Amino acid sequence: MEALSRIPVVADIFQCTCCGFCCHGETTVSLNEADQKRMATLMALPREEVLHRFWRVNGREVQMQVRDGHCIFYDGKKGCTVHAGRPWRCRQWPLHPSILTDEANFLTITASCPGLKKELGYESFCRIFKTLIANGTLMAGGF
Repeated sequence: MEALSRIPVVADIFQCTCCGFCCHGETTVSLNEADQKRMATLMALPREEVLHRFWRVNGREVQMQVRDGHCIFYDGKKGCTVHAGRPWRCRQWPLHPSILTDEANFLTITASCPGLKKELGYESFCRIFKTLIANGTLMAGGF
């Protein structure tokens, strides 16, 4: 792939298809303070009520509960019911630095996410992804 003649954007490597695959599984997402506040505000509920109904405490971590093999906020017909207030980790996925570890990681993650532009190939994908990290696009949480 030839070099981009412009500043790369997330859509150069990823376009969410809202398939919900990333919402399934027995693992969950840890929530930082900003995530907790944003989600409670979105639901118009006190944090303590949201904690009791939707989150769990695991040691020092506050995490989203898993129900029926998927995130508690995932609805098979509607998708993410808290999408506007979703946690930072959900906003970031699948564009997580672990995808840069090696080509095997890249292939594993791209196999499970139809929105990743795997046709770029590992090297081109990594070059664009590293540029997005360096210019702050991915850490801003705005994609």
